[in-house]
Parts: sequence; C-alpha cells; structure tokens
Amino acid sequence: MPIPIETLQRLTRPVNPTSIDFRSRLERLFNLISRPIMLQLKPQLFQQRMPELTKTAVMIIGGAEDKVHGRQILQTFFKRSGGEDARIAIIPCASREPAIIGDRYREIFTEMGAKQIEILDIRDRDQGNHSDWLNFAEACTGVFMTGGDQLRLCSMLSETCIMDKIRMRAQLGEITLAGTSAGAAVMGEQMIAGGGSGESPNRALVDMTSGLGIIPEIIVDQHFHNRNRMARLMSAIAAYPDKLGIGIDEDTCAMFEADGTFQAIGKGTVTVIDPGEMTYTNQPQVDTTEPLSVHNLRVHVLSHGDRYNLYKRALVAPIR
Repeated sequence: MPIPIETLQRLTRPVNPTSIDFRSRLERLFNLISRPIMLQLKPQLFQQRMPELTKTAVMIIGGAEDKVHGRQILQTFFKRSGGEDARIAIIPCASREPAIIGDRYREIFTEMGAKQIEILDIRDRDQGNHSDWLNFAEACTGVFMTGGDQLRLCSMLSETCIMDKIRMRAQLGEITLAGTSAGAAVMGEQMIAGGGSGESPNRALVDMTSGLGIIPEIIVDQHFHNRNRMARLMSAIAAYPDKLGIGIDEDTCAMFEADGTFQAIGKGTVTVIDPGEMTYTNQPQVDTTEPLSVHNLRVHVLSHGDRYNLYKRALVAPIR
C-alpha cells in the first residue's frame, strides 16, 4: 500500500536531529516503509515451512481406499508422484483380474491428469525382466501396487530385475511407491501371508514368509481394525521382536518420508506395535495353538495427521 504524501511531508519536515520528536518520527517512518515488505515476505516464509507435496514417499495403504469421492489417498499419491508431470507404473499382478483392476486405476490417474501411465501386467516371472518395462521403471515417477494376493505378488516380483529397480529407486527417494492391501503387506522384509482374526495371540494365528523388503524394519497388516487383526499382528511381532508392527485400517495410509517418519492419512487409524522394550514372550516354547504371553509391548494408535519416527521408535510432536 503506498504511503500518503501528507504523511511523508509531516514525518520529513525539518527538525532538530537530537530531539525526541525526530527520533519518534524516524521510527514511525521506518515502520511505514518496512510494513508492506514484511507483509510480502510472510507468505513466502509460511510456504517455506510447509511440507513439499512433490517430494517422494512410500505409501502403505490398508486397502479399500476411496476411489470415487474425495480420493484423498490416491490424490496424495498422484501429487507426490509429480502431479501433472507424473509418469505412473501400475502393477496389478496381485489380482486374479489384473487387466480389470489395472484399467480401473489407469482411469483414476488419467482423470487426475497424469502425464503418462503404464500398466505392468506381469503374468510370469520372466516378464519381470522385460526390457520395455524395465526402461519405464527407470523413467517413472510413481509406482502403484494394487490389492489381491500378497503371495501371488511376491511370487511374481521377488528377485526380479524390475523389483530390484523399483526397490532401489524407492529407497533412494527417486520415486513415490504405493501399495494397497496385498501391495501393502509385501512392504516389509517379513510378511504376513495369511492367518486368522479375533482370537488371543497364538502361533497358529499368523503365517509368515518373506516380503519384498522395501522397508525391512516393519511388518504390515492391512484391513486392520476392519477385520479384527490386532491379535494376528501381535503374534507376528512376538515371532519377530526386532521388527515394528504397523496395522493399517481401510481407506487409511501410513506415508513414510525419507527421514524415517511416517504420517497417518485417511479415515481410519494406523496402529503401531513396538516390542523395543518387551521383557518376555513364551513364543519359542509353546505349542502352536496355545496362548502367547507378550510382556511390555508399547501400542500407539495414530489418526489422521499423527506422525511417528520409525528410527527413533517415538511419536513426533504435532505441529502447532
């Protein structure tokens, strides 16, 4: 806003420079001149403090994410993959109907405005070394793994050139990688392949196998509270107490940043089971159907916006 000429004339008329009145006028003149500059700078400073929507992440989705209305999680993936400059690879091989589910996600990301979309319809392990798909995996900005059967997904992708490329680029922060349902289950080094729900923890409640090792430190369970899987994840953590348990509800995501922090996004919760201070478990000694003792587990339940640091095993204070 321009300073009125009358104000400038009044503040700059001749006066004794040693007087109090002169110093007062000088201070008022400085404030009038500097105020518009500070008003211009404040939005810039605020923008610098805001997280960059374009930086990459690993997004672990609990399944049944909203595909119709707000599409909050899918929109976040789209933006983190580059927005209108996004080149997205869709991997639907966990599904028994990969063409149908691949087309569904292609329609969604096309509507959002992605620059290029490729469906990597891998039907056997040899296709995981396909040169055209390897080239796209090298050039893409985002990879989306759909739901289905996590055992099928791992059998197709484990130890293939394309998975090695995707894992390396995700861990280096070069791409945004997302997996929903079965695509979420495979993220850890150890993976829940199946099991039951609704019982007390026991060894028979969970079947474990090797995952794809995107974030080796975690064990993921999806559709978590929707299918009453708390006891199942606790059973898995009792067997692998060096891992962190992450249980993710439907239409909910744990979004991991490069610094090891993750944020809960969506309508449900992300449950963290931390065995770091566990003092005892009878898991190695009991029969498969006997109840497990697991002492001194720490459990956190995170809702939308809450954050947790994987490496420090601690909640992150909310931004005020």
